[in-house]
Amino acid sequence: MNTSDSADHAADGGFAPLADGFGDPSHPSYPDDPTDPGNRPARLAVGVVGTGRVGPALGAALQLAGHTVVAASGVSATSRRRAEALLPGVRIVTPPQVLAAADLVLLTVPDDTLADLVAGLAATGAVRPGQLLVHTSGAHGVGILEPATRAGALPLALHPAMTFTGTSVDLDRLAGCPFGVTAPEELRPVAEALVVEMGGEPEWVPEQVRPLYHTALAHGANHLVTLVAQAMDLLRTAGVAEPGRLLGPLLGAALDNSLRSGDAALTGPVARGDAGTVRRHLAQLSTVSPDIPAAYRAMARATAQRALANGTIDEASAAALLDVLNEENH
Repeated sequence: MNTSDSADHAADGGFAPLADGFGDPSHPSYPDDPTDPGNRPARLAVGVVGTGRVGPALGAALQLAGHTVVAASGVSATSRRRAEALLPGVRIVTPPQVLAAADLVLLTVPDDTLADLVAGLAATGAVRPGQLLVHTSGAHGVGILEPATRAGALPLALHPAMTFTGTSVDLDRLAGCPFGVTAPEELRPVAEALVVEMGGEPEWVPEQVRPLYHTALAHGANHLVTLVAQAMDLLRTAGVAEPGRLLGPLLGAALDNSLRSGDAALTGPVARGDAGTVRRHLAQLSTVSPDIPAAYRAMARATAQRALANGTIDEASAAALLDVLNEENH
C-alpha cells in the first residue's frame, strides 16, 4: 500500500483515511481493539530519519511485524553502524530521500532539532499527502508536526517510555513497553495499532498535557540515575567494593513498594521523624562530597512534606526535620 495515493485533508478539515480504509472508524473491518489482527495496518514501506538509539530499534520492531524498512538517514559513523546492525542492508540516504521512499516515516531525532527538521522537510516539498509521519519525542505532541500536517501528512506522536542502548537488547525491552500516544482523534486507532505491532502498550496522552507527561518521566528516570550514582559513590568512599550488589536488592524493593503503595512505602529516618539522624547524615556528607548534601537536603525536604501530608509523621516532627534541613551546612 502506498499512502501517497490518499487524498489531502478531508473536506471537513479532518484526515483522509489510508487507501485500504485503515484509519477510517466507519470502515466495516475496523474494530475498536488495536490488538485485533483485523485492525492492523497494511504492510508499509518504513523510513527512519535519525539513527540514534531509538530509530533503528523501532524500525527493526516494525520490520519484525511485517513492514519493510526501505531507507534511513544518519550522520555520524556510530549512527550508521547502529543502523547496519539493527537494519542490515538498509540504504543510508538524506532525510528528503527517506520521505520519498517511505509510507511511514519515523522522526527519531533530539527534541530540540525536531521543529527545524519538520519545517525544513515541509518547506522543500518532501512531505507527501497521506504519508504517516511519526515522531518519538516525549516532550512534544502532534502540534510540532503542523508544517507537515498542512502538507497533508498524517501526524502521530509515539513515545516509548523506555531507555535504549542502541543494540538488539532494545527489541526485547519493547515487549510490553508503554508508549505515550498522541494523535488527532481520527488517527488514534492507527497510532495504537502501530504501537501494538511494535510489541508495546499504548497509553493515550492528550496533546495539552504532553509536556507534563514528559516532565514526569524525566524526573523519575533521569534523576533516579543520579540518585543511585550518588549512593554508589558514597558506598565506595565507605569502603564497599561492590556497591551495586549492596544497593540492588534494597533499591529494587523500594521501587516495587513505591509503585505499589506510593507514599505509604516511605521508610527511613525522615519517615520516622528522626531529625537527629538526618543531622548526622548531613554532617557526614559535608566531609566527603561538595554536591551531594544539596541533593540530600532537597529530597529530604520533599520527603518530609509528603510524609506529613500522608500522616506518616506529625507536624512537630516535620517542623523539627525542616529546621535541621534549613540549618547552615556543617
